[in-house]
Amino acid sequence: MEGSSPGAPPLQTLLGDGVPTLLRGLARDWPLVQRGLQSPQSAMDHLREHYNGRPVQYSWGDPSTRGRPFYNAGFTELNCEVRRGGLDRVLEELASHLDDAHPPTYYVASLLVDQCLPGLRAAGNDLDFSDAGVQPPPSIWIGNRVTASCHYDAPNNIACCAVGRRRFTLFPPEQIANLYPGPLEPTPGGQAVSVVDFSAPDLERYPRFRQAMQAARSVVLEPGDALFIPSMWWHHVEGLDPFTVLVNYWWSSMPAWIPTPMHALYHAMWAIRDRPEGEKRAWREVFDHYVFGPAPRAGEHLPAPARGMLGEIDEMRARQLRAMLIDKLNR
Repeated sequence: MEGSSPGAPPLQTLLGDGVPTLLRGLARDWPLVQRGLQSPQSAMDHLREHYNGRPVQYSWGDPSTRGRPFYNAGFTELNCEVRRGGLDRVLEELASHLDDAHPPTYYVASLLVDQCLPGLRAAGNDLDFSDAGVQPPPSIWIGNRVTASCHYDAPNNIACCAVGRRRFTLFPPEQIANLYPGPLEPTPGGQAVSVVDFSAPDLERYPRFRQAMQAARSVVLEPGDALFIPSMWWHHVEGLDPFTVLVNYWWSSMPAWIPTPMHALYHAMWAIRDRPEGEKRAWREVFDHYVFGPAPRAGEHLPAPARGMLGEIDEMRARQLRAMLIDKLNR
């Protein structure tokens, strides 16, 4: 795990290095962090001060879920309920179970700060990305000792531990097969998660998990610490205290007109995965040539006006591609 002192390196440095980086004390001066160091109730009060009353969505599970939103035994349904209600009510419920050894699971996940806590950033609970020319909207995660099972996100991420401690265990993208991803849908949080129980891994059922752990990087974030997680790195996140709050910032390295590669993954599973092996090998060569291959890019031997879709994809060309795909898929 790379590390740094307070004051984050420039985003371009983080992106260029492309490795998880611990940013000790980056959010230490946030009022929310300072209130949380006083007590969980003080941090809750600070959140209430900025809550606008809009209902929020959250996961609830009885004590048998052990703070791990996950699946039933057959991986066909989730073990938690999705509920909607006031954040103030969720905070009351969390407060009532602070001393329980086995509390129900409460997890407000990926709530856009500006939608429900519009004054929180102006009160000093924010990072300044202006030097990088971006200002990604923050999301907030509120709960108790909740475990977010190991998953990846397509955007880059800076996660700020605001209240309570969190343990992050990270894996490089090439460990995907050794982490045994679960169904693509349903999922506990929108992304496929590892089905391995990190607290008690079944190594007879999931033997390659040993190899994943050999590549793992683990760190405990104290209140005020932050962590840069590069795009596509797998991360397993454990809340270690009875009340925990995390604020994170996602941003893409690509312009808005470039869509998520997940669309291409679903299409490739539909169009390529079940073809005969010989055809799949041929298509792998085609994809390497047009998509994954090293420089020079496919089409660079052609005059620029003749490259068409082989050239740079700007906003206009992206619109043309989208229209073409919609037309072809609707036939």
